[in-house]
Amino acid sequence: MGMTGEPDREQLLRAVEGGSPEELGELLDAGPGPSTAPELREELLATARGWYEEGPEARLRRLTGAVGPARTRQVMEGPFHHATEITLGGRTVRDGHGGILTLLEWTFRILTPVEELVARAVRHGDPEHCDWGRSALIFDLRQSPETWAQKVAFHRHPDPLRRLFVAEVLGAEAFNYSFVQHARWYERERLKVLAAWVEVEDDGGVLAELLRVIGNEDFPGARALGLRQAGHADPRVRRRVPPLFGRPLDPDTARTVRELAGDTDAGVRAEAAQALGEEPLSPEDREVLITLLRDEDPQVLARAVYTAGHTGDRTPAVTEALIELLDSDEQETRLAVAFALACRNDPHTREAYARVGPLGPELAGDHRVDGLWRWKTRNATQEGTE
Repeated sequence: MGMTGEPDREQLLRAVEGGSPEELGELLDAGPGPSTAPELREELLATARGWYEEGPEARLRRLTGAVGPARTRQVMEGPFHHATEITLGGRTVRDGHGGILTLLEWTFRILTPVEELVARAVRHGDPEHCDWGRSALIFDLRQSPETWAQKVAFHRHPDPLRRLFVAEVLGAEAFNYSFVQHARWYERERLKVLAAWVEVEDDGGVLAELLRVIGNEDFPGARALGLRQAGHADPRVRRRVPPLFGRPLDPDTARTVRELAGDTDAGVRAEAAQALGEEPLSPEDREVLITLLRDEDPQVLARAVYTAGHTGDRTPAVTEALIELLDSDEQETRLAVAFALACRNDPHTREAYARVGPLGPELAGDHRVDGLWRWKTRNATQEGTE
């Protein structure tokens, strides 16, 4: 529900104490900004800082005198991040006070030190926490050369969590620099940092994030980098290898994808299934795809079915492997197979959709439902006017 007027002091203080950056952001959008009275600005900042430094559970215990265990649950803060909601002594707050402090400082045109923004991001050790998200957002907005140099320097920090945060921020920057001055300088320097960093990073989680960033853009040397990392001990790294190869696969990258398709980690096999390509499959690739269509892991199976629907390969062996899956107990698998057959313009499409069965609300709006209609439209000349 939107605000109908400028929030008053009590509303703002309650929102700051409540620990939800999303709720406070809605209030701030309705009025307070750089022109807010200095006394109120200082009160809001001091309140946020107090809750952040003491911690919400400790503050609730002190304010309420409660001695029993706190009740906690995870709640969403916007579409991509979450917070922990804490109930104790009859009061409920969220633990997003770091994000609230960051939001207030930006609203009041206070440039938070880069080191503090990074520290707030990693405090909970969770890249999906709203404090992490708010710090990343402010770095998106602060695009001066000074801020950029200070945050990038953290890629040499001994704490891998701080390096992970900077890697994620560098990935987001690929979509921002087209709107700022000196965009080419930023992009050139960003690629130089990534190229040097990925060669020396020894933490699997951070290296996987760097490879994700590199795989999302036209990065020089991505293919060679993928070949070097294909045998990495950490499956998170191996999962990021197939997207580095691009299209079409050459003999070396195709062989590597086939090897990764037999990996012990399901996530690696799923990425390999998707990387098999849209071009007609070689006999070796076809055998690999058929094997993946019989994989017991749902994410591997889903990727393999998608590839089977979109590859240029129309051989009967792949079609038969798809049709076998129509006996699956999982309705979503049957729907995915029916859609894949429709994409292949296969004559079994009508039968496949009949075997999907009545759809519940969770699948009724799925885009794959329209596959039968599209198949009928393409084949209207042969099938009449139905």
